[in-house]
Amino acid sequence: MFPSLARALARSPARSCSFVFAAALCLASSAATGAEVDKSAPLAQRLAEIRELNKYVPERAMPLLLAIEQEGRAAPLEQRAEFLNQLANGYDLLGKLDAANAAADELVALGRTHNNTVALAKGLLRKGYMAYRRSQLAESHRLIWEAERLAYTTDDIDLKVRATISSGESFAEEGNFPKALERLQAAVALARRHSDPTQIVMSLNALIGLYSQMREYDKGFEALAEALEAVEKAHSPGRMSTLKHAEYGLAVDTGQYRRGLKALQESLAIERSIGADSMAAYTLVNLSDCYLKLRDYRNAARYAEETITVARALNDAGLEATARLNLGQAYLALGRLADGKRHIEAGMTAYENLGDQPELQAVLVEYGQALERAGDLPGALRAYHRERKISNELFEKRRQRAVLDLQEKYETDKKQRQIELLRSENEVNRLQQRVMWLLAAVFALASVVVGLLYRKVRQANAKLHEKNKELKQQSVRDPLTGLYNRRHFLDYMRSMPQPNPQAAASEHCGALFLLDVDHFKHINDTWGHAAGDAVLTAISNSLREILRETDMIVRWGGEEFLAFLPAIPRAGLDEVAQRILAGISAVKIAHGGQTLHANVSIGFAPFPLCCGGLVLPWERAVNLVDMALYLAKSHGRNRAYGVQGFGDPSQVCVEEIEQNLEQAWRAGQVRMSMVAGSQPELRASA
Repeated sequence: MFPSLARALARSPARSCSFVFAAALCLASSAATGAEVDKSAPLAQRLAEIRELNKYVPERAMPLLLAIEQEGRAAPLEQRAEFLNQLANGYDLLGKLDAANAAADELVALGRTHNNTVALAKGLLRKGYMAYRRSQLAESHRLIWEAERLAYTTDDIDLKVRATISSGESFAEEGNFPKALERLQAAVALARRHSDPTQIVMSLNALIGLYSQMREYDKGFEALAEALEAVEKAHSPGRMSTLKHAEYGLAVDTGQYRRGLKALQESLAIERSIGADSMAAYTLVNLSDCYLKLRDYRNAARYAEETITVARALNDAGLEATARLNLGQAYLALGRLADGKRHIEAGMTAYENLGDQPELQAVLVEYGQALERAGDLPGALRAYHRERKISNELFEKRRQRAVLDLQEKYETDKKQRQIELLRSENEVNRLQQRVMWLLAAVFALASVVVGLLYRKVRQANAKLHEKNKELKQQSVRDPLTGLYNRRHFLDYMRSMPQPNPQAAASEHCGALFLLDVDHFKHINDTWGHAAGDAVLTAISNSLREILRETDMIVRWGGEEFLAFLPAIPRAGLDEVAQRILAGISAVKIAHGGQTLHANVSIGFAPFPLCCGGLVLPWERAVNLVDMALYLAKSHGRNRAYGVQGFGDPSQVCVEEIEQNLEQAWRAGQVRMSMVAGSQPELRASA
C-alpha cells in the first residue's frame, strides 16, 4: 500500500493554508451557498469572516475580497494591512502567484513605511508561506523567524500564536525536534493563557503533528483529547474536521485502522456539510488508503475512483496521482493485474512530472513487492531496477550536497584564518614602526614579538595543510561508515588497465561482491533511522573483520555495500560469500536497550569475466552482480547467488543474460552457484 503518499498530502504543515479547515459555525451556511457577508457590518468584522472562509474555500472568498478592494485599500492602517494579507493568501491558494507576491510585497512595504510591526510581521509570514510552497525552505524559515521576532514586540496575541506555530514547524522541517517542541509548547501555553479556544486548537493541532513525527503517540493522543474539548467551545466544524484528520494520522501510526476510518468518515461528513470540496477530496483519497490497510479492496477502489473524478475537476495532478496509485494497488489485490499496473504506472508518471523522486522511490519499492506477490517477476525486476536507479541518484545528490557543505565550512574557516593572519601582519607593521621610534633598546623586544608571530603563522600554515589532507580524505570516504564511497571506486576502476582473456581464465582472479541489507526499510520504520545507521555501521565493521586489508570495501549507496577482492582463488568465491553471510548474521547490534540482528543478500562474480574471447567491461560485470543480488532478494533473502561463468560461447547472448539472469541460468547460458545463510529472520531482543 502507499500510505505515505496519501497522508503526506493531507498532513502538510499548518501554514499550508490550502489544507487547513477553519470555518466557524456561523459561516457554515455561507460557505455552502457562497452568500456574501453582511455589507452593513464594520470592515474589521467582514474581513474576519472572509478570513475564515478564505482558508478553505478561496474561490468563494476572493470575489468578496475584490468587492471591497477599494474600501480595503482606503481603510485605516490596521484594516488595510489585514485586507492585503487576505488578498495575498487568496491569490496564493488560487495559484495566481504573481498577484500573491505583489500583494505580499505591498503589505511588507506598508509595514516599513509606517513603521508598523504588525503589518510587517504579517507580510513576512505571508512571504515565508509562499517560499515554503516553492520548496525554498531556507528562505521560508528566515522570513518566518524574523516575523516571529517582530510579532513578540507587538500586543497582537493572535499574530504571536500563529508566528510561534510557524516557527516551530520550521524547526521541525530542519530536523531540530527539541527546538520545534519548545516553540510549539510555547504557542500552546500562550493560547491557554488567553483562553482563546480557536488558538488552543490551532497550536495543539500543530503539536499533535510534531508528536507524530517524533513517534510519541501517547502524548499526541493526550494533546488530541485537549484539542477536542477546546473545539467544542470554539463551535467550529472546520476545526473539528482538522482534528479528525489529526486523529486519523495518530490512529494509522499506531495500527488502529478502524478508529482512523471512523475519524475520516466523520471528517468527510463535516466537509461536505460546509462545502469544503477540495478538503473533502483529500479525505476521499485517505479513505481509499485506509481501506487498503484494512484489506477491503472493493471500497478502496470505489473511493480511489471517486477521488480521481474530483481531482480532475480541481485540476490537482498530485491528488490524482495518489488516487491512481491506491486504485492500482486495489486492482492488483483483486486480481485485475493489467488494470492495476496501468493505474500505478500512470500515478508514477505523474510523480515523475512533479519531480517528487523520494515519493516515487517509495512507490517503486512497494510496487515491486506487490508485483512479486502477484507472480509477475519480470515486472518486479523492472520496478526494482527503477527504484535502484532513483536511490543511487538521490544518494549521489545527498553526497554532493554534503561535500558542498563541507567545502563551504572549510572556505569559511580559511577566510577567518586569513583575516586573523592579516590582523597579525598589521600588528607586526605597527611594532616595526615603534621599533624605529624607540631605537635599539626596543628592537630586541620587537624581534621577540615578530618571532612569536612568525611561529603562529607557521602553525596556522601547518593546520591549513592538515585541513587540506582531511578534506581530500573525506572526499573519498563515506561519512557514516568510514568506507570508501562510490566515487572512489569508479575512479579506481577507470584507472585499471583492461584485463586480457588469459587473466580472465587463470585459477586466480579478482572478485566483486554486492551486498544489500535485508528488510532495511522495516528496521527504519520499526526502530527509527538511528537504528538503521547503527545497523549500517555494524555491518561495515564486520566486513572489515571478515575481509582482508587489501580488499576494497565500498558504501555503494543507501543500504548497499560493494567489496572488490583483487586476488582470490577462483574456487574460493562461495566460501567468501558463506563467511560474509555467517559473519554479518552473528553480529549483535545494541540500540535503544535492544539487541538487533540483521542479514544481507549477496550477488557475486569473479573479475574479470570472460565470454568466449571477449572480456566484459567492469560496468557490465557489476550489472550482472546486481542481477544476481536481485535473485537472492526474490528467492528468499539471506543468501548469495554467484555468477561462475558462461555456457557455450556460440549459444550465449550477454544482452539476453543482462535482461533476465534467472531465465538465462535456467537456459544454460550462464553457470551460477547459490550459498544459503544460516539465520533467515530479522529479529530484536531486549
